[in-house]
Amino acid sequence: MPDELADSLIQAVRVRHYSIRTERAYLDWLKRFRRFQRGKPVTLWAGEDVQRFLTWLALERKVAASTQNQALNALLFIFKTLLKKPLGDLKGIVRAKRPVHLPTVLSEQELRRILGHLEGDYWLMVAIMYGSGLRLMECVRLRIHNIDFAYRCIHVYQGKGQKDRVVTLPDTLLLHLKTRMAQTRRIFERDLADGFGSVWLPYALERKYPNADTEWKWQYLFPASRRSTDPRSGRVRRHHINESTLQKAVRRAVERSGVQKKVSCHTFRHCFATHLLESGADIRTVQEQLGHKDIRTTQIYTHVLQRGAAGVTSPLNRLLERN
Repeated sequence: MPDELADSLIQAVRVRHYSIRTERAYLDWLKRFRRFQRGKPVTLWAGEDVQRFLTWLALERKVAASTQNQALNALLFIFKTLLKKPLGDLKGIVRAKRPVHLPTVLSEQELRRILGHLEGDYWLMVAIMYGSGLRLMECVRLRIHNIDFAYRCIHVYQGKGQKDRVVTLPDTLLLHLKTRMAQTRRIFERDLADGFGSVWLPYALERKYPNADTEWKWQYLFPASRRSTDPRSGRVRRHHINESTLQKAVRRAVERSGVQKKVSCHTFRHCFATHLLESGADIRTVQEQLGHKDIRTTQIYTHVLQRGAAGVTSPLNRLLERN
């Protein structure tokens, strides 16, 4: 039996050029909400149902605040765009508690140890995340034209929040990047010879510039090891490297390095910001490099600098000195 609401959701998401991740997440929340409604007709869905569902997620399922927010965004989109029903006041929702965590920051010695257990593209991607403050997906989605050797910078297009920004490109990575580009060029030329060589293009660029998807500048800097079928268009293309492979490589490197801190790919971005502030960079510069809309988000790194031994002299020192 065709699912008209799901089909309408897919169409609405694609018209607005949302990512395939958003599309899949919204479809998943539609399925979960429909199951929660226990067969209640779509025409009778109301804001009270959304309140009950979100409260149930917080109290019964004990989901994280980010998960509850994602569910809310999906249902807001479904009700407003597809059902044409405003949800009204949702103040009665029991909100999941958002834990307050200071970011994990590695010392330079710990960073060297971890980098020492990485090789090839994994080493280069981690070096870029630390050296330029990129997020995981911003790194794996880099294309050839994002790298500006002349001005020693990286252009990040459509980052988190659909924002563009320009970040620093470490001089120490120039040769590594040129080597990586040469390797990518050989893969690209081999794909062209085999009748492929196209990549996915954002928005309507593929229609506006019909041949752009096979141009060198649009190729991913870190291509996948094999071609795959685009789930939307059905075309066979070479996508970027899967982010999970980098995450697994980082976990292995951390284990082998002996570093006992909780480290993820995002940790290197935290290190970038904290070490910049330690070196004397002003917080506005760090905010621009990270792409934070609100400077209060950036200020979390000042708290990292002021905690523990970095900002407090233990009273034990005076006690033992007197003895």
